[in-house]
Amino acid sequence: MNALTNIKLRTYSKQGLWSLFLTCAFPFHLWTLILVFRDVSWVAERTNAWDAVGVAAYGMIFAFVESVLVFLVLVLLGFLTPRQWEVNRRVAFLSLLLLLTTLWGMVSQLFFIWNINLSDGTIRFLAESGHPLRYLYMGSLAVVIPSIVLPVYFFLRSQKMFLFLQELMDRLSLLTVFYLFFDVVGLVIIIVRNIG
Repeated sequence: MNALTNIKLRTYSKQGLWSLFLTCAFPFHLWTLILVFRDVSWVAERTNAWDAVGVAAYGMIFAFVESVLVFLVLVLLGFLTPRQWEVNRRVAFLSLLLLLTTLWGMVSQLFFIWNINLSDGTIRFLAESGHPLRYLYMGSLAVVIPSIVLPVYFFLRSQKMFLFLQELMDRLSLLTVFYLFFDVVGLVIIIVRNIG
């Protein structure tokens, strides 16, 4: 048991874990709030304002649950990083991976929300190619891989990138704590709605 605690302390500190959790919570809560503000008037028109508040509350709680699950995955992933890395470097690296991945998740949802489709010529080319999925995956990977690999490369090679990420995480932490307050408010709203 002592060896396990020693490994955990070398890999993470309490402050490092808290910082990583806040970084995990930020993109999920930001995206949830963007979608809530987009949909709240529509829901209020179809039903009433209290139902719109309830939808927002459920969204915030779901964002919290997503944040916790992704945080746990990242903590486990952190054990695969080099042992010689200090806690702050490990947390910054995991935060970079998280922010890049969630950014691409948001972009893919924006394509759907804004109804952005491939052009007719592109669809025709893919249909006639005989291997449409292969071309779609190759095209997607040609864009996504460099957008992940290049920031990771610069992080590994540049102290400035590491310092930039640390400063970014510090700035996002205060905002994320405010988002967590919204989670508590959302939980209270859900309890009140289900009791009443």
